Order: sequence, then structure tokens, then C-alpha cells
Amino acid sequence: MKFIFERDTWQEIYGTIRKNKIRTVITVIGVTWGVFLFVILLGMAKGLDNSFRSQFNDFATNTMFVWGQQTSIPHDGFKRGRRMQLTLDDVDALKSQVDDIEYITPRNVTGQWGTPPGQFVRGAKSGAFKVFGDYPTIDKVSKKKIFDGGRFINEEDIKYERKVCVIGEDIYKQFYNKDEEAIGDFVKINGIYFKVIGVYKPTQSGFEGDDSIFLPFTTFQTIFNQGKDISWMVITAKENKNIVNTETTIKTMLKRMHDVHPDDTQAFGSFNLGEEVAKVNGFLSGMRLITYIVGIATLIAGVIAIGNVLLITVKERTREIGVRRALGATPAEVRGQIMLESILLTFVAGLIGFVFGTLVLWGINKAIGNNDDIPILNPSVDFFAAVGALLSIALLGTLIGLIPAQKAVSIKPIEALREE
Repeated sequence: MKFIFERDTWQEIYGTIRKNKIRTVITVIGVTWGVFLFVILLGMAKGLDNSFRSQFNDFATNTMFVWGQQTSIPHDGFKRGRRMQLTLDDVDALKSQVDDIEYITPRNVTGQWGTPPGQFVRGAKSGAFKVFGDYPTIDKVSKKKIFDGGRFINEEDIKYERKVCVIGEDIYKQFYNKDEEAIGDFVKINGIYFKVIGVYKPTQSGFEGDDSIFLPFTTFQTIFNQGKDISWMVITAKENKNIVNTETTIKTMLKRMHDVHPDDTQAFGSFNLGEEVAKVNGFLSGMRLITYIVGIATLIAGVIAIGNVLLITVKERTREIGVRRALGATPAEVRGQIMLESILLTFVAGLIGFVFGTLVLWGINKAIGNNDDIPILNPSVDFFAAVGALLSIALLGTLIGLIPAQKAVSIKPIEALREE
């Protein structure tokens, strides 16, 4: 192996490449393009994955939503079309009987599903907005980003039915001047004074937007005369539980508690976020697999081109190789030089492709910035994936170099010297 470090070896490789500059450059471009394409595809797939995960970064993905609808099958003396109304009793029953549940949070809202919005008044300004009645646990399911100095609803607010509210950033901008303090201010909601305790910033995973108001659940029930009725419930399953099975269990229990036919699929509506997240994760995994297949296939095609060029080079150098063998060059030295040339070309071509691909991804990232309309976030290539790609290139270069190297070794000195 000492020939690798000899100056003559590298001079011969340089001389061979220099004699066939155009052919070598065209061949190297094939590998460069393959690596470039591989890096771009891998980076864009990573960008899609980052975008998806950022949208649900503040949301418990093992979550489902359940609400009442209308029955579609007559049952136990009741006609079809009966309206199902969820209550706090349903929440308590599910909480005590379904072991899979980590959190169960009843929610109420006005200004949605045909209900009139809440009337928000500050000074001479007024507006109509959605008003939510919530427990503090909703913040564990869907994290709210509260601006400095404020807070979200707590258990004390619930216990004492405090008249406090958390408003969205859009409401703050409409009713307050820039840098004006909202925390501690008093506003009117449906004619009742409330103290502002927080201003929240909307997140991509939130469903309320930035133009909503949060009240303590108990306060909401009293002001809007809801009694035990709730609009819907948010349920998060324990980490080791299957949310799909949990959904089936919960809907079966609700049907039994509300005298609904077991086969009625319309009585209770639900949305299983965990199931939808799993589908998207499967899609992203498929994208990554396709990326690897296309990228590797392109790399192999480029490396094969280098092998073909080296075979032509060996044929052109038949006489030279014969002279070297006659002067005492061992088969290992001849084989090693051809393989070294193959590894050098593939590795340099791969490195160039990787650098250009990384620069293009950097440019795409700068161009996109924080544009929410484009579902790509920070397209990049993982360090280990990059190292793995370069090592794979070197390995492929070694393997493909074996063919022309063996061809060179098989040349007999006497026959080579007769070659014209």
C-alpha cells in the first residue's frame, strides 16, 4: 500500500486525467449531478418534515375531539334525528371509566357552530369575537404562547369563577396602541367587566386563531347560562395507548350512556388527530424512501460511467501497463493505481455535488424565510446522512474500480508490448 503515498503514483494519475480532460470532466459531471440531486431531494424531504412537525410542535398529537350530532337510527323508543348533547357528566364518566385517557378537557364556545359571538368592548371601541370557556388543562393539549407579563387561566380562576380573560394578539392590536399595556386592564364581554390577564400569540398548531378570547370554564358556564352542557371535549390518550382504540371505546360508551343504537355512526362526531398525524408520518416516510431510491440510483448510474471511462483508459494504456509489468510492477500496484484513480474521481465529484447541493439548499432556505404559505421549513441535510453519502460514493468508486483494475492486471506484458 506504500505506493499510495508515492509521488510517481499521483503524477501518473494526474497525467492520465490531463490527457483526457474533456472525457473526464463529462464523466465526473454525472456523479456530481447524482450527488447534487440526492442532496436536494433529501433536503426538501427534510424541509417538509420540519414544516409538519413545527405545526404540531405545541400540540399533543395523541389527541382526539368528540362532539354531539344527530342520531341516524331509531332506538329504544327514540326517533332518528335526536340531537346529542354532551355534558360534564359524560366527561366525569369517561374520566373514571376509561383508563387510556391522560387528559380529558370539556370546552365551550360562542361565536361558532351557529352561536352568536361575544361582544368585546374597550372604551369607545367594540367588536364581536369567539369566546371559549376552558380549563387550564387545555394548555397541556394545545400550548398557548403567552406574551411576557401575562398568564393563562389557572385552577384558582376556575374555583372562584373569576372574571378574567386571555385575549388574542389580533384583538390586542385592534383595541390597544403599540406598547400599551393590556395586562390588568378591564374590558367588557357581553356587558360584564373582565380583567385581562394575558395576551396569547397564535401558533400553527392552534385552532383558535389570534382573534379569540379565553374565559375560565366555570365563569363561561354562568355568564352564558350553559349549566352542564358542553360544546365538545378534547381527549388525549396516554403515551403507550392507541388513540384509535381509545376513540372506539369512548364512542361506544357515549352511545350506551345516551341510549343510542350501537351501529349508529352519526350520533357522535369525532376527529382523531393522532390517526391523521400517523398518516402524514407514513407519507413523509414514503417520501424519504423514494428520495433514497432515486438518489442512490442516480449515483450508481454516475459511478458506472466512471467505470466505463476507466475501462477505455486501460485499453488505451495497454502498452504502458505492459512496460510497467515488464519493469517489475506487481499486479497489486497496477490494480491499486486504477482503483485509486476511480476512488479519487468519484469522491471529488461527490464532494463537489454535495457542496453545490448544500449551497442551493441554503439559498432556498433564505428565499423562503418564514413564509407560512410554503410548506417547507429549513431544508437541510443531516450530518450523518452527508457523511454516509460520501462514504457510499467512496465505496462505489472502489467497487466499480475493481473491474478496470482487474482488466489491467490481466494484461500480459509480452502481449502488451506487441500492441500497436
